[in-house]
Amino acid sequence: MQTQEAIKNRRSIRTFSGKSLPKEIIENLIECARLAPTARNEQPWQFVVITDAGTLKKIADATDYGRFIAKSPCCIAVFCQDTKYYLEDGAAATENILIAASDLGLGACWVAGDKKAYLEEVKKLLGAPAEVKLVSLIPVGYSEGPMPHPPKRKLEEVLHWEKW
Repeated sequence: MQTQEAIKNRRSIRTFSGKSLPKEIIENLIECARLAPTARNEQPWQFVVITDAGTLKKIADATDYGRFIAKSPCCIAVFCQDTKYYLEDGAAATENILIAASDLGLGACWVAGDKKAYLEEVKKLLGAPAEVKLVSLIPVGYSEGPMPHPPKRKLEEVLHWEKW
């Protein structure tokens, strides 16, 4: 798949088939994440891959809008050191994972981490150091059904030339 096609076809997927992901595919997703743009080349990210069903359920139960994590074969937790631009850097890495998943024909969904009430519980479950920030949780796997195609705003509704 071409990059623009992967971006245009990417959807938030919340239902997954029972098929597990090969380790090579997961490593490819992390490889794409670590190559994201980063302010001052700080590369503050660390990634925790969760495939254990029990841990996936505990994470899902801790979240407010991520209950479907329990049914995913894999969840990637994106953490960053507390740098000046940790959120921007972690968001770029998260988006790279989402686009790479789309390119590979996988479903994924961005579940918020930063500033959420459950972030400390997730950090504890995953053994993350106190000083890191949880940027996102990304359940990923093979979609159970067809990809949804929710309406998007038209280009002319969001594009401004020269000024607002």
